[in-house]
Amino acid sequence: MKRDYYEDVKLFSSGVTLFWFVALIIFLLLYPFLFENYYVYVANYIAINIIVVVGLNLLVGYTGQISLGHAGFFAIGAYGTIVLMTLASFPFLLALICAGLIAAGFGFLLGLPALRLEGPYLAIATLGFGLTLTTVIGRIDMLGGRQGLHAPDLVIMGYHLETDRQFYYLAMIIMVLLVIFARNITKTKVGRAFVAIRDAHIAAETMGVNLVLYKTMAFALSAFYAGIAGGLFAFVLRFIEPELFGFFLSIFFLTMAVAGGLGTVMGPIAGAILLSFLDLELRNILNVPYVGDWLRQLSTSYFSLTGVSNIQFIVFGTILILIMLFEPLGLYGLWIRMKKYWKTWPF
Repeated sequence: MKRDYYEDVKLFSSGVTLFWFVALIIFLLLYPFLFENYYVYVANYIAINIIVVVGLNLLVGYTGQISLGHAGFFAIGAYGTIVLMTLASFPFLLALICAGLIAAGFGFLLGLPALRLEGPYLAIATLGFGLTLTTVIGRIDMLGGRQGLHAPDLVIMGYHLETDRQFYYLAMIIMVLLVIFARNITKTKVGRAFVAIRDAHIAAETMGVNLVLYKTMAFALSAFYAGIAGGLFAFVLRFIEPELFGFFLSIFFLTMAVAGGLGTVMGPIAGAILLSFLDLELRNILNVPYVGDWLRQLSTSYFSLTGVSNIQFIVFGTILILIMLFEPLGLYGLWIRMKKYWKTWPF
C-alpha cells in the first residue's frame, strides 16, 4: 500500500526492481561483445523506435490524443540535425537537442487544433501534417530535395563514431535517460493531468486542469521525443530521403504503442522491441528456406512479389487485430496475466 506521493514517484519500489534494473544495465553494457555486428545494428534500430513510441505513448496512451503524423516529427529531427551540423557547424549533441526542440515547436502548433478536434478528426489533421511535411521537404533544395542528404561524420568530444558498435552506447544512454524521464513525468502533476484529460476532459477542466496548456504540452513533448529519435536515425542509416518518412511509418509507430499496451511505460518498450525485430527480419523472408518458396508460389497464384516484399505490414496488421480482439492491454496485459498466474501457481 502506497502511503504518500514519494512512494509513487521513486524509481525503485523494491530491492527486486533495483536488482533487475542493474542486471539490465550490465546486459546493455556487454551486448556489443556478446552479439555480432548485425544484431548491434538491430539494437540501435530498436532503441530509436523505443524513444519514438515512449513519446507517442505520452500523447496517445496518457493524454488520449491520437496522432498519425509522428513520421513528420521524426523527419524534422533527422533533417534538422544534419542541416544544423552541416550548415551551422553545430556539434552533434547540440544539433540533436535543437532539432528536437524544433520538432517540439511544430508539435505545439499541431497541438492547437487538438483543442477543438477529437477522435478521427484529430487523426486526419495529424495525418495531413505528416503527408504535407514530407512533400515540402522533397521540394526544398537546401534539404536535398528528392535526392536526400548524407549524414556528416559523427564526432563527440573528439571521438569519431564510425561503426554501429561505437554508436550503440550513445543510442542506449539517450534511450535510458528519456525512458526514465517519461516514467517520472507520468508520476507527477503533469502526468496526472494527462490522465485526467484522457479519461474525462470536461471534468478535468472543471477541476482546474488547464486543457490548453496540457494538450499542447503533450504534443510538444511527444514531438520532442520523435525529433531526438529522428536525429539518431539519420546517423544509423547515414543517408535520409523524404520517402523514408511516409504514412506507413506513422502507422508503424502507432502499432508498436498499441501492441505493447497504451497507458504504460513498459508496454510500448515491449511493443517496439517485438515489432522492430520483426520489421527487420521479415524484409528477408523470401530468403528463408521453405517459407520463402511457399510465399513465392502463393504470390504467383494470388498476389505479386511486390506485395510479398511488404509482408511485414500484413503481419503487423494481423498482430494488431488479434491484440484488439483478445488482449486490449497488449503485451503488457499478457505480462500481467503471467505474473498473476505464477503468483497463484499451482492454485
